[in-house]
Amino acid sequence: MTTALFTHPDCDLHHEPPGHPEQVARLAVVAEALAGFDLLRVDAPLGIEADITRCHPMRYIDRCRAAVPASGWGYVDGDTYLAPGSFQAALRGVGGVCAAVDLVLAGGAANAFVATRPPGHHAERETAMGFCLFGNIAIAAKHALDHHRLSRVAIVDFDVHHGNGTQELLWDEACALFASSHQMPLYPGSGSVSEKGAHGQIHNLPLRPNTKGAEMRAGYEAHIFPAIDAFAPELILISAGFDAHRDDPLANLNWSTDDFTWLTRRICDLADTHCAGRVVSALEGGYDLPALAASAAAHVAVLKERGE
Repeated sequence: MTTALFTHPDCDLHHEPPGHPEQVARLAVVAEALAGFDLLRVDAPLGIEADITRCHPMRYIDRCRAAVPASGWGYVDGDTYLAPGSFQAALRGVGGVCAAVDLVLAGGAANAFVATRPPGHHAERETAMGFCLFGNIAIAAKHALDHHRLSRVAIVDFDVHHGNGTQELLWDEACALFASSHQMPLYPGSGSVSEKGAHGQIHNLPLRPNTKGAEMRAGYEAHIFPAIDAFAPELILISAGFDAHRDDPLANLNWSTDDFTWLTRRICDLADTHCAGRVVSALEGGYDLPALAASAAAHVAVLKERGE
């Protein structure tokens, strides 16, 4: 078995204005960091409307498509811009996560990392925000549940910002557990422990600014990992944001690269226990380029180690 890497050059067509943190260079440094890894490298296909509409209505998809400018930049939110190639890039993100789920569930790879942009976990049902157009990881969960007829899918989101979009899109989905650690207070302002979902399947772990890795690890061991263990998922999805790193400019947590290694190993432990190691991870945030490269490489190194 092996670890699959899904990405596509179309993701470079999503250009942000100069100085925007969600820049093309993010994927370039991730690709460079993973260049020496022995991975099954797969072009992310274009996502299809049948998958997107599991989470977003057609009128929203049409509105996003119509907002794409012929040149320059348009925007759908105060910090979410669109370039002429942005819609195509967003479709690669949807297609990448769904194809990764297909491959891993078919036994073609032990696990997978999807390195695409724009990210997805802030996109709500009819609202693009936080650099995100479509809720990639929520769509992947619904694809696994509806298309593959799984009964239980768990999502772990360790991005420094709460995955408000994923939470909203899966609020009523009893078969999808969503667990998120995130700095609070911080954008987008959601993610309190009182937000539990329609079926008690949402588990939020808000962390104070300057929280170090030791406190994060204790929180996961006390709250998130027991919830996943009790849920016994048939597949684990990861919203892999690396902006909780102490060097990231958009937040104030104090994690190290070793903390992402630890988190990935513990998530893989649960996957080994409950779902034959099946993990699909998708890139979310991470805006200090050296920290992003080092953290993504550490994350994928564990996936590769566990997939062999």
